[in-house]
Amino acid sequence: MEVIDLKKLIKFYPNKISREMLSDKPEMRIALMCLEAGQMLEPHKAPLRLMMYCVEGKGTFIVGDEEIVADEKTAILCDPLIPHGFRADKGERLVVMAVVTPVE
Repeated sequence: MEVIDLKKLIKFYPNKISREMLSDKPEMRIALMCLEAGQMLEPHKAPLRLMMYCVEGKGTFIVGDEEIVADEKTAILCDPLIPHGFRADKGERLVVMAVVTPVE
């Protein structure tokens, strides 16, 4: 068993996205990203299944050609090889936990 206390891991940087790998196992990887208002993780593709979970704040999530405005406790699922990313909206910080699993 493993317990991850996200409250202790949330940190922000004014000039870059805070990224922390919480777990890196072959069957599942978990990362935590903290964005100041206006910061963005550019859309990119990965050959993995992905869940982007909005832990705190509000932002715009990009999945393929769609933009989804989401706030706390919202999960957005993405299929492999679909471009995905997110940004912290103006005046909002954003904390996202990304969970990726291999495609079988």
